[in-house]
Amino acid sequence: MTEATRRERLRAETERDIRRQARALLVERGRDAVTLRAIAREVGITAPALYRYYDSREDLLRRLAEDICADLAAQLEADLDRIDPGDVTAQVHAVCRGFRRWALAHPQEFALVFASTEDALGSCVPNEDRSQVGDQFGRVFLEVAGRLIASHPLPEDLGGDDVPVNLHGDLAAFQKVLLATVAERGVEVDEHVLPLGAVYHITQSWVRIYGHVALEVFGRFPFAVTDLEPMFDSMLAQILGEMGFPPQR
Repeated sequence: MTEATRRERLRAETERDIRRQARALLVERGRDAVTLRAIAREVGITAPALYRYYDSREDLLRRLAEDICADLAAQLEADLDRIDPGDVTAQVHAVCRGFRRWALAHPQEFALVFASTEDALGSCVPNEDRSQVGDQFGRVFLEVAGRLIASHPLPEDLGGDDVPVNLHGDLAAFQKVLLATVAERGVEVDEHVLPLGAVYHITQSWVRIYGHVALEVFGRFPFAVTDLEPMFDSMLAQILGEMGFPPQR
């Protein structure tokens, strides 16, 4: 092993150790506990030495968010691998239920990735040109949602007539992103299969799913409910029913 290779290996190991300690602090004590000084103490280096690996605390948090998104996407992909590729409805249920299950089990990580007030943290990866889905979880969700719509004729009342005019431009841009995301997985669809009405429905569906999960994770549901899972499943059934899919047995 050359000296350069050895240094690269040691650097990579230190970077992994830094993020591992940062994530441990996040899980145990929350986002505010993830400071460069605390991480340096756990890793056994000085705080200034951390700047050799990350430009700032915010840079480290972004990288940590990327790791979290990758882990979540891997879990959801594993769930999808156990489902018949032709059963797209079951895939939607698996992704949505898996997201809720993960969020409830990882509230601090959920808060960092999906409820941060800082730009770029909430989407895991800075996405200034909006030419792709920013985070790996978003890609899994949108791929499955796109395949769902592509595999099933849309009800006539799910067209573009209900789409607010001032959203047409943004939805048209997002339509291209969604089509490209689905195509990367080998499913070729076009804007006639995924019209603006379908894109609008996907967006509204994600807002509803995310909103339910966020309220549940943060304990902000408007009234006390012993078990919110049936309400979540009912919402999923309603979303799919609006697209003409029968309830999952």
